[in-house]
Amino acid sequence: MCRSAGVFAFLLLLSFQAAAQSVVFINPGRSDETFWRNAAEAMEGAARSLHMTLEVRYAERNPLQAIAIARDVAARAERPRFVVFVNENSVAPEILKALEAAGIDSFVAFSGIQQIQRAQVGQPREKFKHWLGSLEPRAVDAGYMTAKALIETARASRVAQAQDGRLQLLAIGGDRSTLSSMARNAGMRKAVAEDADVILVQEVNGEWRRDKAAEQMRVLAQRYPEARLVWTGNDEMALGAMQAWRARGGTPGRDGFFSTVNTSPAAFAALRSGELSVLAGGHFMAGAWALVMLYDYAHGKDFRSEGLELERRMFVLFDPPLIDRFEQRFGASGKPLDFGKFSKVLNAGVKHYRFEIEALLR
Repeated sequence: MCRSAGVFAFLLLLSFQAAAQSVVFINPGRSDETFWRNAAEAMEGAARSLHMTLEVRYAERNPLQAIAIARDVAARAERPRFVVFVNENSVAPEILKALEAAGIDSFVAFSGIQQIQRAQVGQPREKFKHWLGSLEPRAVDAGYMTAKALIETARASRVAQAQDGRLQLLAIGGDRSTLSSMARNAGMRKAVAEDADVILVQEVNGEWRRDKAAEQMRVLAQRYPEARLVWTGNDEMALGAMQAWRARGGTPGRDGFFSTVNTSPAAFAALRSGELSVLAGGHFMAGAWALVMLYDYAHGKDFRSEGLELERRMFVLFDPPLIDRFEQRFGASGKPLDFGKFSKVLNAGVKHYRFEIEALLR
């Protein structure tokens, strides 16, 4: 009896330890969408490195599906210790309700809580006790640095000026409701406002879609024939806009200058060829960094001391040499990344989280 009880306790302990390290990621993107596939793969690498189990569920760009996934996870007999999700299309209140009722600890990554949602969700660990916190890339950086570099590139070309000598910029942002989308747009506007010879002639929302951005670019190019700068919020929209530019007889990189965000192979190829003038990325790692924080939390190192809703610098501007380093590090032949070195639990020397992609490219 005693021995049986001991075996049972041991097995129970193993079961608890496994559950303590289990995570479900509600991925808002499509399963064939490069950025969200990269984000999931980065999380899978972090989970392997930290000996956590990770399940990725794709919402396929359907906010109702994201909520349905959360409810499905909450209804399971064997629930994960953590659920990581993205507040795209303002899904946070419904997801938090479902997970709170099930007693599952939740964490928001990539895109945080909008101010308009505060009345519904409050602050982490208050109204929703199991909402531990959030980590998002400082998206305003992406908008600002890409717009600034785009302006500098176009000005140096000496072919982008309108008849009045000014630079006319067209902006194709993501969506109207996601915090990271709005922040990227705000960064772009800040860069434009700093240059008196640059004018933002129109800003539209391409909903992250290549086809929609292509159609918008076709209309905008006719409406503003002197506009030569095109700022976009993600790579799919940039590729669509460049497609439309070529269709009207233009040559991206020569008579039209494009900037964007995301580290897809297509974006890298466009930057290398010169068709794409400016590219920023690195924020796909936000989910992987979130797992580091949750690993520490599960092992008694709460991230509360650094803040419950963290917004950190994650974006860098890419050039061909940096692309080479990136592909060597993150390509199929690259060595497995050691995320343990960023953990406070596993490294007494780590006093503050520094979630920057440069640290992984060294």
